[in-house]
Amino acid sequence: MAQRWAEAVAPQRLYLATCRAEDEEMNRRVARHQAMRGSGWQCLEEPLELAGAFDRIFADVAQAGAMVTGVRGGLPVCVSADMPAEVVGKVPGLGLSGVQLGIKPEMQPGMLSEMEHGARPEQEAAQQSAPKPGVLLLDCISLWIANLLACDLGQEDILCKVSALGERLAAPPLPVAVVSAETGLGLVPMSPLARTFNDVLGLANQELARACRHVVFVSCGLPLPLKGGLPEELC
Repeated sequence: MAQRWAEAVAPQRLYLATCRAEDEEMNRRVARHQAMRGSGWQCLEEPLELAGAFDRIFADVAQAGAMVTGVRGGLPVCVSADMPAEVVGKVPGLGLSGVQLGIKPEMQPGMLSEMEHGARPEQEAAQQSAPKPGVLLLDCISLWIANLLACDLGQEDILCKVSALGERLAAPPLPVAVVSAETGLGLVPMSPLARTFNDVLGLANQELARACRHVVFVSCGLPLPLKGGLPEELC
């Protein structure tokens, strides 16, 4: 649903993925999702520091003068799935099943990359000539929270990072969609870590929903608007 929205918004799109592909099964999922996307997509992986990634993306867009003309609406959208995210990697015992949409980066010339150490000169030249994205799709908050818990961050520290991300969503220089999962519709998990995950993700979803103009709950592939009505691209 979020991908469909992004593809209707702008021809050049950036996929910001929080997934860590650390086993063969996840690699297959990554390949499947890469195959689902057509042309016009760049991809960047950032499993932990989303606010910093947003700052770099926004600065790159601003430097290119990419307050994109012809793009319908500069409004952030939060799309939530009714099934819990599949939590992988270093967060054992969550006992959750469902759908996750983490994407491994496709290291193409001109992609926003080398975030920590800086791009090499030839990469910088390619980035300057590459078309800048007209829409940003962040996928997903649930795996991001799982990654932060795997780093032994406490609830307060994680929610500080969520608040920082929410500040970036308040006035983005390009349309943004944020994908998350709703894990509060099932049974209370037996694992303390799983209960913490549910609690933190629920608070994160609330915080980010407050920052978004539209909030859409997706069940059975059908969008249910919770805030702001449906974006016109989903009507």
